[in-house]
Amino acid sequence: MYGGHKVWADALQSESTQSYKPKYFNHEEWLFLNAACARIFPADAHGPDAALLGAPEFIDRQMDTPYGHGELWYMSGPFKEGAPNLGYQLSLPPRDLYRQAIAAANAYVRDHHQGQTFSQLAIPEQIALLKVFEQGKMALGAVPAHTFFEQLRQNTLEGVFSDPLYGGNKGLAGWTLLGFPGARADFMDWVNQKGAPYPFGPVSISGETA
Repeated sequence: MYGGHKVWADALQSESTQSYKPKYFNHEEWLFLNAACARIFPADAHGPDAALLGAPEFIDRQMDTPYGHGELWYMSGPFKEGAPNLGYQLSLPPRDLYRQAIAAANAYVRDHHQGQTFSQLAIPEQIALLKVFEQGKMALGAVPAHTFFEQLRQNTLEGVFSDPLYGGNKGLAGWTLLGFPGARADFMDWVNQKGAPYPFGPVSISGETA
């Protein structure tokens, strides 16, 4: 871990990622979400993991929006499993998908790992189980495991790289990782400077800077 990453991680550890109280997810679901997000987008030499970056907070906030309630999608049947070209193919809105799938995932872990939950597993075991979900080798109640994994992966990355206004991308560290300048109003001075690095750090919609 290089010095910059350590400073980032220490700062984020003390921010609202740790003090945020989930509005939708219960305690066990919240532990699952933090562990799973951190495995999907792990810490490395370039920056912190998705949990420290606020992806679980981003997802929790989304659950009480029209998106979380499925109000933005066509939610009437018939549903055709295994047809990704047709879009989302479940009757469950995202908030219900998460609730049912996390409960089923933890039940599976308890049955196979001496009563533990997902968040209590060692990191290699968590990674192995997420790979099982990704490969679609099991069902999580009414939710195909692959569908749950893709929903979780997509929402995790959205949380890492969204504007901090929505709860993720703490300290704009996700944008800093990409070199993305954020919501600056004017880039015209740099449009024709081919190959020249952009010299300013990212700024959020609210005016927060990295």
